[in-house]
Amino acid sequence: MRSLRLIALLAIPAQLASAQQVPASTGSSLTLDDAIMTAQRNNPLFQNVKNQLRSSNAQLRTAYGALLPSSNANFRTGYQQGGQQYFQGVALPGSSDNYNSSYSIGLNYQIAPSIAFVPKAARASRDASEADVTSSAEQLRSQVAAQYITALQSEALAAVLDTLVQSAAGQLDLVNAKMALGAATIVDVRAAEVTVGTAQVQALTTHNKAQVDKLTLFQLMGVPGDLNAKLTTQFPIAQPNFSLDSLLTLARRVNPDLAAKKLREVSSDMNVKVARSQYLPSLFLSTGYGAQAFGYTSTDLLAAQAQSSAASGFKNCMTNDSLRVGAGLKALPCGTGALSPEQIDAIRASNQPFKFQKAPYSLSASISLPIFNNFQREANIEQSKVLRDNAANDVRARNLQVNTDVTQTYLTLVTALKTIELQTQVTAKAAEDLAAQQERYKVGAATFLDVTTARASYEKAQIDRVNSIYDYHKAFAALENAVGRPLR
Repeated sequence: MRSLRLIALLAIPAQLASAQQVPASTGSSLTLDDAIMTAQRNNPLFQNVKNQLRSSNAQLRTAYGALLPSSNANFRTGYQQGGQQYFQGVALPGSSDNYNSSYSIGLNYQIAPSIAFVPKAARASRDASEADVTSSAEQLRSQVAAQYITALQSEALAAVLDTLVQSAAGQLDLVNAKMALGAATIVDVRAAEVTVGTAQVQALTTHNKAQVDKLTLFQLMGVPGDLNAKLTTQFPIAQPNFSLDSLLTLARRVNPDLAAKKLREVSSDMNVKVARSQYLPSLFLSTGYGAQAFGYTSTDLLAAQAQSSAASGFKNCMTNDSLRVGAGLKALPCGTGALSPEQIDAIRASNQPFKFQKAPYSLSASISLPIFNNFQREANIEQSKVLRDNAANDVRARNLQVNTDVTQTYLTLVTALKTIELQTQVTAKAAEDLAAQQERYKVGAATFLDVTTARASYEKAQIDRVNSIYDYHKAFAALENAVGRPLR
């Protein structure tokens, strides 16, 4: 009888190992890979990091666009009402209503020394942004994996505490039976009732924590929580098949955050060269094409002006002609002093307010040599150097941090694996001691206090064993995060 009870007690951890992977719920299944993919699609903070890449791509296009000439075009049209106008207090002759229009197309090109470095700096910055996205994706994967394991741990602990509630209830039934036979006291009964109540409270609290941990997991995934979802991914417990040296070498090569900082250093170094190019001259080229148009709103004004000019010319001609004739010279051909209808029509037809006349072509070139700008260039260069040196220090600091993180998490993983072995042995011994004390209590060779003490030790051993299993899984996830990539 004693051996059968011991076997049953030792079977609880085995049942737990399977129950922890498939919770007793009716919701849809959720694997760790599904959780990670969902998080990468929906996590708001990760989406913000990805959006920064769009800005880097736009800056890269701008940097390459600086290699091309810039162009601009404009069109202007206006209407001027006729009437008396004044310029610096002087009255100008009155004019008629008129339209004036113009358009131009310009082409400008600047050849500055910085264009040799700006595209390279922008490309390095874009590559660093891509590495930031990769680093953020790996960080998010690690966070989701850690929370997934935490949720599984809470469910496993809740399952253990449920079995302990059933065991405590069975113990209470045994005490009540002995009380009915006069072999136990009311103190034993009350102690057993307290044990049942305490186990129920612990189980209730742990079930609530399991739900909260699952909600936190869905929050990381960026989607509404599903409390009925089954966490189905299984995590094996095995001796690591990699060495610390191989992990350190791998981390230095693939850690995305370290790679991003190295690219930031490259970008900062290129920015120093861009700042130094401010000492060199720049060449500016400019050309353009344009046209203008002018005309009156009424065609009668031009005809009247032409008629008045013709009459005035005829009058002057006649005056000169009389003088010439009086002097015995040949008469001048002064005409009639009036315009023909054909001439008037031609003058009216020449009034075309929107007929553009080409402006003269222009081409200009200039060279600008900066000499002194109140030490602004020196300040820019020094600031760029500071950013470059800080980026180099960040790379060095991240290298040291990678070495520390990988070494620490590897040692923690090895310790966690040994802890599982020890906790398994402790749990087996605690189960054996509890079974022995229960058998002794049945025959009156032990008190209920002995049983309670053995039971408390067994409960602690069970909980510690579950925690040691998930501490191992968390340590493995932390090691993957330190290295920068999955290891299984």
